Amino acid sequence: MKKDLLSVVDPGPTGAGELLEQALVMKQGGLRCLLPWRSVALLFEKPSLRTRVSFDLAVTQLGGHCLYLSPQEVGLGQREPVPDVARVLSRYVDCIVARVFSHDTLVELAHHASVSVINALSDHEHPCQALADFLTIREHKGRLRGVRLAYVGDGNNVARSLALLSGMLGVDFSIASPDGYSLDDVTVREARSLAAAAGSSISLTRDPHEAVKGADVVYTDTWTSMGQEKEAAVRREVFAPFQVNAALMSRADADAVFMHCLPAHHGEEVTSDVLNGASSVVFDQAENRLHVQKAVLAQILIPAD
Repeated sequence: MKKDLLSVVDPGPTGAGELLEQALVMKQGGLRCLLPWRSVALLFEKPSLRTRVSFDLAVTQLGGHCLYLSPQEVGLGQREPVPDVARVLSRYVDCIVARVFSHDTLVELAHHASVSVINALSDHEHPCQALADFLTIREHKGRLRGVRLAYVGDGNNVARSLALLSGMLGVDFSIASPDGYSLDDVTVREARSLAAAAGSSISLTRDPHEAVKGADVVYTDTWTSMGQEKEAAVRREVFAPFQVNAALMSRADADAVFMHCLPAHHGEEVTSDVLNGASSVVFDQAENRLHVQKAVLAQILIPAD
Protein backbone atom coordinates (compact mmCIF):
# COMPACT_ATOMS: atom_id res chain seq x y z
CA MET A 1 0.00 0.00 0.00
CA LYS A 2 1.43 3.38 -1.02
CA LYS A 3 2.32 6.04 1.56
CA ASP A 4 1.72 9.76 1.05
CA LEU A 5 2.96 12.79 2.96
CA LEU A 6 0.29 15.45 2.55
CA SER A 7 0.32 16.72 6.15
CA VAL A 8 3.02 16.79 8.79
CA VAL A 9 0.77 14.61 10.97
CA ASP A 10 0.70 11.76 8.43
CA PRO A 11 3.74 9.88 9.83
CA GLY A 12 2.38 10.16 13.39
CA PRO A 13 4.55 11.07 16.40
CA THR A 14 6.67 7.93 16.19
CA GLY A 15 7.15 8.17 12.43
CA ALA A 16 8.03 11.88 12.59
CA GLY A 17 10.57 11.22 15.34
CA GLU A 18 12.12 8.37 13.36
CA LEU A 19 12.22 10.53 10.24
CA LEU A 20 14.18 13.24 12.07
CA GLU A 21 16.58 10.64 13.48
CA GLN A 22 17.15 9.25 10.00
CA ALA A 23 17.73 12.74 8.61
CA LEU A 24 20.36 13.36 11.28
CA VAL A 25 22.07 10.05 10.51
CA MET A 26 22.05 10.84 6.79
CA LYS A 27 23.51 14.27 7.43
CA GLN A 28 26.32 12.87 9.54
CA GLY A 29 26.98 9.70 7.57
CA GLY A 30 27.31 10.86 3.99
CA LEU A 31 25.55 9.39 0.97
CA ARG A 32 23.78 6.04 0.70
CA CYS A 33 22.34 4.59 -2.50
CA LEU A 34 18.88 3.82 -1.13
CA LEU A 35 16.81 4.55 -4.24
CA PRO A 36 18.56 2.89 -7.19
CA TRP A 37 16.53 3.09 -10.41
CA ARG A 38 13.75 5.01 -8.66
CA SER A 39 12.26 7.97 -10.50
CA VAL A 40 10.66 11.02 -8.87
CA ALA A 41 8.65 13.72 -10.64
CA LEU A 42 8.76 17.27 -9.27
CA LEU A 43 5.38 18.68 -10.28
CA PHE A 44 5.47 22.41 -9.50
CA GLU A 45 2.82 25.10 -9.89
CA LYS A 46 4.94 27.57 -7.89
CA PRO A 47 8.59 28.58 -8.37
CA SER A 48 11.10 27.51 -5.76
CA LEU A 49 14.77 27.65 -4.83
CA ARG A 50 15.20 25.47 -1.72
CA THR A 51 12.42 22.98 -2.44
CA ARG A 52 13.45 22.24 -6.01
CA VAL A 53 17.19 22.06 -5.36
CA SER A 54 16.90 20.03 -2.15
CA PHE A 55 14.52 17.44 -3.61
CA ASP A 56 16.46 17.15 -6.88
CA LEU A 57 19.74 16.62 -5.06
CA ALA A 58 18.17 14.34 -2.46
CA VAL A 59 16.88 11.98 -5.15
CA THR A 60 20.20 12.08 -7.04
CA GLN A 61 22.33 11.52 -3.94
CA LEU A 62 20.17 8.54 -2.99
CA GLY A 63 20.79 6.98 -6.40
CA GLY A 64 17.51 7.87 -8.11
CA HIS A 65 16.49 10.04 -11.04
CA CYS A 66 14.58 13.31 -10.75
CA LEU A 67 12.40 14.96 -13.41
CA TYR A 68 11.25 18.58 -13.02
CA LEU A 69 7.90 19.53 -14.56
CA SER A 70 7.22 23.26 -14.74
CA PRO A 71 3.76 24.91 -14.70
CA GLN A 72 4.06 25.65 -18.41
CA GLU A 73 4.79 22.02 -19.27
CA VAL A 74 1.86 20.49 -17.40
CA GLY A 75 -0.80 23.15 -16.81
CA LEU A 76 -2.12 21.18 -13.85
CA GLY A 77 -5.93 21.33 -13.86
CA GLN A 78 -5.97 23.68 -16.86
CA ARG A 79 -4.21 22.12 -19.82
CA GLU A 80 -4.89 18.68 -18.37
CA PRO A 81 -7.20 17.50 -15.56
CA VAL A 82 -5.54 16.62 -12.26
CA PRO A 83 -6.78 12.98 -12.28
CA ASP A 84 -5.30 12.43 -15.75
CA VAL A 85 -1.95 13.89 -14.71
CA ALA A 86 -1.93 11.63 -11.64
CA ARG A 87 -2.68 8.51 -13.65
CA VAL A 88 -0.15 9.29 -16.40
CA LEU A 89 2.69 10.07 -14.01
CA SER A 90 1.89 6.93 -12.02
CA ARG A 91 2.78 4.90 -15.14
CA TYR A 92 6.19 6.60 -15.38
CA VAL A 93 7.55 7.39 -11.92
CA ASP A 94 7.73 5.96 -8.40
CA CYS A 95 6.80 9.17 -6.57
CA ILE A 96 5.26 12.59 -7.25
CA VAL A 97 6.53 15.60 -5.30
CA ALA A 98 3.96 18.36 -5.79
CA ARG A 99 4.19 22.08 -5.03
CA VAL A 100 0.74 23.54 -5.59
CA PHE A 101 -1.41 26.58 -4.92
CA SER A 102 -4.42 24.69 -3.55
CA HIS A 103 -4.28 21.83 -1.06
CA ASP A 104 -7.38 20.43 -2.75
CA THR A 105 -5.29 19.87 -5.87
CA LEU A 106 -2.80 17.89 -3.81
CA VAL A 107 -5.52 15.74 -2.26
CA GLU A 108 -7.03 15.07 -5.69
CA LEU A 109 -3.62 14.19 -7.09
CA ALA A 110 -2.95 11.71 -4.26
CA HIS A 111 -6.42 10.18 -4.63
CA HIS A 112 -5.92 9.34 -8.29
CA ALA A 113 -2.20 8.48 -8.22
CA SER A 114 -1.16 4.88 -7.66
CA VAL A 115 2.28 6.08 -6.51
CA SER A 116 3.23 8.08 -3.43
CA VAL A 117 2.60 11.83 -3.35
CA ILE A 118 4.65 14.24 -1.21
CA ASN A 119 3.49 17.74 -0.31
CA ALA A 120 6.29 20.13 -1.26
CA LEU A 121 4.02 23.07 -0.32
CA SER A 122 0.35 23.88 -0.54
CA ASP A 123 -1.72 26.75 0.79
CA HIS A 124 -2.64 24.57 3.78
CA GLU A 125 0.67 23.06 4.88
CA HIS A 126 4.43 22.91 4.29
CA PRO A 127 5.37 19.67 6.08
CA CYS A 128 8.88 19.23 4.68
CA GLN A 129 9.80 22.74 5.80
CA ALA A 130 8.55 22.11 9.33
CA LEU A 131 10.46 18.83 9.56
CA ALA A 132 13.68 20.58 8.47
CA ASP A 133 12.99 23.28 11.05
CA PHE A 134 12.65 20.72 13.81
CA LEU A 135 15.89 19.04 12.74
CA THR A 136 17.55 22.46 13.04
CA ILE A 137 16.05 23.04 16.49
CA ARG A 138 17.22 19.59 17.58
CA GLU A 139 20.77 20.39 16.44
CA HIS A 140 20.94 23.78 18.15
CA LYS A 141 19.02 22.98 21.35
CA GLY A 142 19.96 19.33 21.77
CA ARG A 143 16.34 18.31 22.23
CA LEU A 144 12.78 18.97 21.09
CA ARG A 145 10.61 18.10 24.08
CA GLY A 146 10.15 21.15 26.27
CA VAL A 147 11.58 23.62 23.75
CA ARG A 148 9.59 26.88 23.57
CA LEU A 149 8.92 27.92 19.97
CA ALA A 150 7.40 31.34 19.32
CA TYR A 151 6.03 32.15 15.88
CA VAL A 152 5.30 35.79 15.03
CA GLY A 153 3.22 36.63 11.99
CA ASP A 154 0.64 35.20 9.63
CA GLY A 155 -1.10 31.95 10.58
CA ASN A 156 -0.18 30.49 7.21
CA ASN A 157 0.81 27.07 5.89
CA VAL A 158 4.20 27.12 7.62
CA ALA A 159 2.69 28.15 10.95
CA ARG A 160 0.07 25.41 10.61
CA SER A 161 2.68 22.69 10.05
CA LEU A 162 4.83 24.01 12.89
CA ALA A 163 1.89 24.02 15.30
CA LEU A 164 0.87 20.47 14.42
CA LEU A 165 4.42 19.12 14.59
CA SER A 166 4.96 20.92 17.91
CA GLY A 167 1.87 19.22 19.27
CA MET A 168 3.09 15.81 18.13
CA LEU A 169 6.67 16.10 19.40
CA GLY A 170 6.23 17.87 22.73
CA VAL A 171 7.31 21.40 21.79
CA ASP A 172 5.55 24.34 23.48
CA PHE A 173 4.25 26.48 20.63
CA SER A 174 2.99 30.06 20.87
CA ILE A 175 1.86 32.19 17.95
CA ALA A 176 1.24 35.94 17.82
CA SER A 177 -0.82 37.18 14.87
CA PRO A 178 -2.93 40.25 14.11
CA ASP A 179 -6.69 39.93 14.46
CA GLY A 180 -8.04 38.07 11.44
CA TYR A 181 -4.71 36.47 10.52
CA SER A 182 -4.30 33.81 13.18
CA LEU A 183 -4.39 30.04 12.85
CA ASP A 184 -7.77 28.54 12.06
CA ASP A 185 -9.81 26.90 14.82
CA VAL A 186 -9.63 23.41 13.29
CA THR A 187 -5.82 23.46 13.31
CA VAL A 188 -5.69 24.83 16.84
CA ARG A 189 -7.99 22.09 18.13
CA GLU A 190 -5.96 19.38 16.40
CA ALA A 191 -2.64 20.80 17.61
CA ARG A 192 -3.91 21.08 21.18
CA SER A 193 -5.22 17.51 21.09
CA LEU A 194 -1.80 16.30 19.95
CA ALA A 195 -0.07 18.49 22.54
CA ALA A 196 -2.23 17.10 25.34
CA ALA A 197 -0.96 13.61 24.51
CA ALA A 198 2.65 14.79 24.26
CA GLY A 199 2.61 17.00 27.38
CA SER A 200 3.15 20.31 25.59
CA SER A 201 1.06 23.42 24.98
CA ILE A 202 -0.31 25.50 22.11
CA SER A 203 -1.10 29.16 22.81
CA LEU A 204 -2.38 32.07 20.73
CA THR A 205 -2.03 35.78 21.37
CA ARG A 206 -2.25 39.13 19.62
CA ASP A 207 0.87 40.37 21.45
CA PRO A 208 4.23 39.40 19.91
CA HIS A 209 6.08 40.39 23.09
CA GLU A 210 3.96 37.96 25.09
CA ALA A 211 4.56 35.15 22.61
CA VAL A 212 8.33 35.67 22.48
CA LYS A 213 8.92 36.11 26.23
CA GLY A 214 11.39 33.44 27.34
CA ALA A 215 11.26 31.59 24.01
CA ASP A 216 14.08 29.30 22.90
CA VAL A 217 13.23 29.81 19.23
CA VAL A 218 11.73 32.85 17.51
CA TYR A 219 10.30 32.19 14.04
CA THR A 220 8.71 34.38 11.40
CA ASP A 221 7.72 34.17 7.75
CA THR A 222 6.91 36.61 4.98
CA TRP A 223 3.75 38.65 5.51
CA THR A 224 2.59 38.16 1.92
CA SER A 225 2.77 34.73 0.32
CA MET A 226 2.63 33.89 -3.39
CA GLY A 227 -0.89 34.48 -4.64
CA GLN A 228 -1.54 37.27 -2.10
CA GLU A 229 0.28 40.06 -3.93
CA LYS A 230 -2.86 42.23 -4.15
CA GLU A 231 -3.00 42.25 -0.34
CA ALA A 232 0.64 43.30 0.11
CA ALA A 233 0.06 46.98 0.98
CA VAL A 234 -2.67 46.18 3.50
CA ARG A 235 -0.63 43.38 5.04
CA ARG A 236 2.45 45.58 5.48
CA GLU A 237 0.37 48.01 7.52
CA VAL A 238 -1.40 45.35 9.59
CA PHE A 239 1.74 43.33 10.34
CA ALA A 240 4.10 46.26 11.03
CA PRO A 241 3.86 45.82 14.85
CA PHE A 242 4.81 42.14 14.38
CA GLN A 243 8.24 42.76 12.88
CA VAL A 244 11.01 40.66 14.46
CA ASN A 245 13.75 43.10 15.42
CA ALA A 246 16.43 43.37 18.09
CA ALA A 247 13.97 44.74 20.65
CA LEU A 248 11.60 41.81 20.18
CA MET A 249 14.44 39.26 20.21
CA SER A 250 15.60 40.69 23.53
CA ARG A 251 12.37 39.38 25.08
CA ALA A 252 13.37 35.82 24.22
CA ASP A 253 15.82 33.61 26.10
CA ALA A 254 19.41 34.86 26.00
CA ASP A 255 20.40 31.84 23.90
CA ALA A 256 17.37 31.98 21.61
CA VAL A 257 17.82 31.31 17.91
CA PHE A 258 16.04 33.09 15.09
CA MET A 259 14.39 31.10 12.27
CA HIS A 260 12.83 31.98 8.92
CA CYS A 261 11.88 29.57 6.12
CA LEU A 262 13.00 32.05 3.41
CA PRO A 263 12.73 33.90 1.14
CA ALA A 264 12.80 36.88 3.48
CA HIS A 265 11.85 40.48 2.86
CA HIS A 266 14.62 42.35 4.66
CA GLY A 267 13.24 45.22 6.70
CA GLU A 268 9.65 43.94 6.64
CA GLU A 269 8.92 40.85 8.76
CA VAL A 270 12.51 40.84 10.05
CA THR A 271 15.28 43.40 10.25
CA SER A 272 18.59 42.66 8.54
CA ASP A 273 20.54 42.76 11.80
CA VAL A 274 18.46 39.89 13.18
CA LEU A 275 18.34 37.91 9.94
CA ASN A 276 22.13 38.13 9.56
CA GLY A 277 22.94 38.19 13.27
CA ALA A 278 24.65 35.66 15.52
CA SER A 279 21.36 34.14 16.66
CA SER A 280 20.14 33.44 13.12
CA VAL A 281 20.08 29.82 11.93
CA VAL A 282 18.15 30.42 8.72
CA PHE A 283 20.81 28.93 6.46
CA ASP A 284 21.07 25.86 8.67
CA GLN A 285 17.34 25.47 8.05
CA ALA A 286 17.90 25.79 4.31
CA GLU A 287 20.65 23.15 4.36
CA ASN A 288 18.55 20.79 6.43
CA ARG A 289 15.88 20.74 3.76
CA LEU A 290 18.23 18.46 1.80
CA HIS A 291 18.71 15.99 4.64
CA VAL A 292 15.02 15.90 5.55
CA GLN A 293 14.00 15.38 1.92
CA LYS A 294 16.29 12.33 1.84
CA ALA A 295 14.69 10.93 4.97
CA VAL A 296 11.17 11.63 3.67
CA LEU A 297 11.91 9.88 0.38
CA ALA A 298 13.44 6.90 2.15
CA GLN A 299 10.52 6.58 4.57
CA ILE A 300 7.96 6.90 1.78
CA LEU A 301 9.60 4.73 -0.89
CA ILE A 302 11.48 2.00 0.95
CA PRO A 303 9.21 -0.81 2.20
CA ALA A 304 9.37 -1.57 5.92
CA ASP A 305 11.07 -4.85 6.83
